[in-house]
Amino acid sequence: MAIRVYLDDVLRSRGMTARELCAQVGITEANLSILRSGKAKGIRFGTVNRICYYLGCDVGDILKFDGILEDENDD
Repeated sequence: MAIRVYLDDVLRSRGMTARELCAQVGITEANLSILRSGKAKGIRFGTVNRICYYLGCDVGDILKFDGILEDENDD
């Protein structure tokens, strides 16, 4: 995946559990798990906004581009 997800690192550094973040953001644990695993095909800006707000971080802290162009047909 061309976009790497570092949500677990930020959660750990903030001393917050995924369950706590789910409750604050208003998403299911299953959906957060998909995001954390890097298997999500997309995420709404509103969700990213709430995640960053409650973690006190920037988008670049949780999502990073690895420099590789990924074809949409690659899975």
